[in-house]
Amino acid sequence: MPEPRTEREKAAVLRRLKDWRIDGIGLHPGGSNYVFVLRLKPPEAGAPGPSDESAAPLMAIYKPAAGERPLHDFPYGTLHLRERAAFLVSEALGWPLLPPVVVRDGPHGPGSVQMFVEHDARQNYFTMRGDCLPLFAPVAAFDVLVHNADRKGGAVLKGQDGRLWATDNALTFNPYARRRTVMFEFSDEPYPSGTAESVRKLLPMLEKGGALGDELRELLSDGEVGALGERAQRMTEGGRHPRLDPELNVPWPFV
Repeated sequence: MPEPRTEREKAAVLRRLKDWRIDGIGLHPGGSNYVFVLRLKPPEAGAPGPSDESAAPLMAIYKPAAGERPLHDFPYGTLHLRERAAFLVSEALGWPLLPPVVVRDGPHGPGSVQMFVEHDARQNYFTMRGDCLPLFAPVAAFDVLVHNADRKGGAVLKGQDGRLWATDNALTFNPYARRRTVMFEFSDEPYPSGTAESVRKLLPMLEKGGALGDELRELLSDGEVGALGERAQRMTEGGRHPRLDPELNVPWPFV
């Protein structure tokens, strides 16, 4: 199906990711964790649940918790939850563009299931930054907020309609991890106009009792949600990106 643009289209994708049956699965090569490509189809005729006017399959990326490689700086079995948490925060902010993602059961147990973005595999941050560096600014600011420890060059995709999608947001929210990114062009640079005000509006949403705050606490620890709020507060007060160290703040591999 086409990449969703409206809230209605996005809601339809989320419902399909959550409820459609898995009709095919294949291992995605090259990942450090086990990653699978799924083909999702509507429920069989007569099955309970809402009907769907489209029978076109939906391709998705499935990252089961059981396939996660143990890491020294992230609790085991939590990466799929962090993918969902990152999506929720991006939705609350209105930026950057993250593929819709849900947490559901699959052939290898619970995991994240994310919309597959059709893209040009030859393009990555390093090939695109010369022509459209300002378009990456929301991604770079978002990575400061969620404390992304793995923004590789290949983790920003150019979709078929030309929009940039930030993918692979699993290594996020742990305040004790080292932030890692290839986007050094933004080091110590001012945030884009409107960033501080947007992040300021997020702060009350993180409190307990609110829809976003409560859902994040189902995915992250209380301490991680609290640290998210602290970073948001610093972003509203500081006005510019933290300075990066090229010896410490880089992912591996770069792409």
